[in-house]
Amino acid sequence: MSSQLRSVVLVDAVRTPFGKAGSMYAGTRADDLMVRAMRGLLERNPNVDPASIDDVAIAAATQTGDQGMNIGRSATLLAGLPKTVPGYSIDRWCAGALTATTTVAGAIAMGAIDIAIAGGVEHMGNHPMGELMDPNPRYLAEKLVEQDALAMGATAERLHDRFPHLTKERADAYALNSQMKTAQAYVDGKIQRDLIPTAARNAELGWTIATVDEAPRPTTTMEGLAGLKTPFRPAGRVTAGNSSGLNDGATAALLANEDKAKELGLTIKARMVTFAFAGVEPEVMGYGPVPSTIKALGKAGLKIEDIGAFEVNEAFAVQVLAFLDHFGIADDDPRVNPYGGAIAVGHPLASSGVRLMLNLARTFEEKPEVRYGITTMCIGLGMGGTIIWENPHNKEAQISGGSK
Repeated sequence: MSSQLRSVVLVDAVRTPFGKAGSMYAGTRADDLMVRAMRGLLERNPNVDPASIDDVAIAAATQTGDQGMNIGRSATLLAGLPKTVPGYSIDRWCAGALTATTTVAGAIAMGAIDIAIAGGVEHMGNHPMGELMDPNPRYLAEKLVEQDALAMGATAERLHDRFPHLTKERADAYALNSQMKTAQAYVDGKIQRDLIPTAARNAELGWTIATVDEAPRPTTTMEGLAGLKTPFRPAGRVTAGNSSGLNDGATAALLANEDKAKELGLTIKARMVTFAFAGVEPEVMGYGPVPSTIKALGKAGLKIEDIGAFEVNEAFAVQVLAFLDHFGIADDDPRVNPYGGAIAVGHPLASSGVRLMLNLARTFEEKPEVRYGITTMCIGLGMGGTIIWENPHNKEAQISGGSK
C-alpha cells in the first residue's frame, strides 16, 4: 500500500427540510428521515452503484429508540443499499455529521476505502436534548465543570460574560441578518435545490410533503428580538431569537477518492484540505471553533486571510460573534454564512455539519475566485471542529492540481 495520502473530495450533499421539534415531523421516525436523505443523495448521483459504497457513517447525538440500534447500519439497510455495504454510528454531539465526514475521509485518504456516505440525524421532538443522560456526579463534585457547562444556553451567557463587548444588541443584529439572508436565499431558490422532499404526517391533517424548512422567521425585527425573554438567566442576553431552535432533520454527503470520482464521472464540489478538533473550557463551549480553526490553519499552512468563504454553525449568535471577533472579521462580513444559518433554518444537532458543507459547496460554485473555505462549529462539553476545503472551480487550485 502506498504511504502517500489520497485526495478526498465532496461529491454531493443533501438534507431533508428541517422541522421544528415535534411539529412537522411529529409522526415521522428519525431513521426514516435519515433513509430519505440517503435515498435522495443516491437518486441525485445515478453514476454511483450502491454496491460500490464502501462504508456509511451516520451520526446522532441521542442514540436510543429510533436513533439507536446502530443507525449507521440500520439506515443503510432501510435505505435499500446492498447488505454487503457496512455502516456504523458516530457521536460527537453537534459535530456528529462533521465527525462522520472526517472519519470516512481519513479512511479514503489512507486507501482503505474509495466511496462513502457520511451524515447525521436528530429528531429533537422524539429525543429532547439530554434525554436519558446521566452525568457522572464527579463532574460537579470534583469541580471538573461548573453547572453551566451542562446547559448550552448557559454557556452562551458565559461567553457574553467573557466578552462584554459582544452585547445582546450585536447578537440580535446578527440573528436578524441570518433571518434576512435565509429569506433572500429562499427567494433566489438557493436553499431549495439541496432539499430532498420528505413525507411528513400530522395527526390532524394527515400526510403531506415537506419541501421547505419550517423554522425561518422572515418577519423578524430588532424590536421583536429585543422583547424576548432570556430563559437561561434573569436579565440575560441569550434568547430564542438569537439562538438556534430545537429541530428535526437529516443530512447526507457522498465523499470519494478524487481519482475514483473522476473515473466515475462524478461531480467534485469541494476538496478536503485538512481538519482539526480542539477542546476549550466546557463552560464556554461556544468558543471551540476558534482553537480548532487555528489548529486547522496551521496544519494547512494557511492564514485566516486565505479563507474566502465561511460556514459557521449558528448555535448561538454570541458564539459566532466570538469567532468573528477573534479573527478580526466584521459581524456582517458577506463571506460568512451567505445563505443564513442555524438561527434561521434550525440546528438538528448531529446533522448540521453536512448542512454547512452543502452551503459551502454552493458558494464555491458561485464564487470561483474563492480558493479556500471552512466549515466550523462548536460542540457541547467544550470543543470545536473545523474542516478546510479547497474550491475545485478555482483556477489556481486547478493549475496546482489541488495542492497549496
